[in-house]
Amino acid sequence: MPVTKDDIPRERTTRTTSRETDPWRSLQPELIETGDEVDEFPPPTPSAFSQWGLPILLFGLTAFTTLWAGAFQINTKPVNGAWDFLIRYPGSLVNGIPFAATLLGILVTHEFGHYLLSRIHRVPASFPLFIPGPPHFIGTFGAVIRMRSALMNRRALFDIGVAGPIAGFIAAVVAILIGLSFSHIVPRSQTYGLQLGEPLLLQWFAWIMFGPIPPTHDIVLHPIAFAAWFGFFVTAINLLPLGQLDGGHVAFAVLGRRQRSLALATIPILIYLGLTGWPGWILWVGLASLVGIAHPPVMDPHTVLGQRRRWVAWAALAIFIVTFAPVPFSVG
Repeated sequence: MPVTKDDIPRERTTRTTSRETDPWRSLQPELIETGDEVDEFPPPTPSAFSQWGLPILLFGLTAFTTLWAGAFQINTKPVNGAWDFLIRYPGSLVNGIPFAATLLGILVTHEFGHYLLSRIHRVPASFPLFIPGPPHFIGTFGAVIRMRSALMNRRALFDIGVAGPIAGFIAAVVAILIGLSFSHIVPRSQTYGLQLGEPLLLQWFAWIMFGPIPPTHDIVLHPIAFAAWFGFFVTAINLLPLGQLDGGHVAFAVLGRRQRSLALATIPILIYLGLTGWPGWILWVGLASLVGIAHPPVMDPHTVLGQRRRWVAWAALAIFIVTFAPVPFSVG
């Protein structure tokens, strides 16, 4: 529906009519003046392949690579790597179903949280695009959703940004409770290889399930619990208040331009954790710096969030605290 110039906040009018000087103009739909009205030029219609074919293809590939990874993780037969395992024991792929189904369920829930809120706010968005990865670990690099127009206001930005982590977190909590019931405790002398960090929520649930665990023992996670652990890890990563991460969306919706200050304060903490614990944090700092740690503006920055959304923001912060592991991976 066309809107008159008087209905558009001055800041939005400036940004949309002076696109030559706006660094974020590629993120905004074109506004074309027609007499006394300003019409929003709709984004180009995506092709059938990009709208349906590509998401289905990528999901199928990711389902296969996560199935492969899940089966390879628990393989006890002598093999020379993941490819040798696939060639020699293709029938064993069925053993990867618990891990793959759980991990994909968490990721799908996360991404469709974003997608459904995009539809509610009438923001054109693609179906989730899953990214297959090598089967030597978990078989995927996660998923993304492409927005085909700019977000109009802070409420839409907040709702779309926070929906994914909350939805994925709920799915991961259900999965960890199921997975821990199949997990078991062994002496630490019997464990080797990759050690997973323990976020607060995992520690609490483990205490509820097993009681106090002696420092000489460890929990061997069932594949369902392992996938749930990654659900916590993905949730915490996404809630970092950086740029285009979900946490960046939420922080900008709540704090406005002050999100950049919060992001700048987060960077040295991650660098410290990378130097003293897991080097992967430094990689995340590098990626965030390439994309931009500051969040691009919304078209109407003056919308008030309201008290309910601020309570949800506090809930998102609590989720980050209980799912964050300072040293998520180590070798033992």
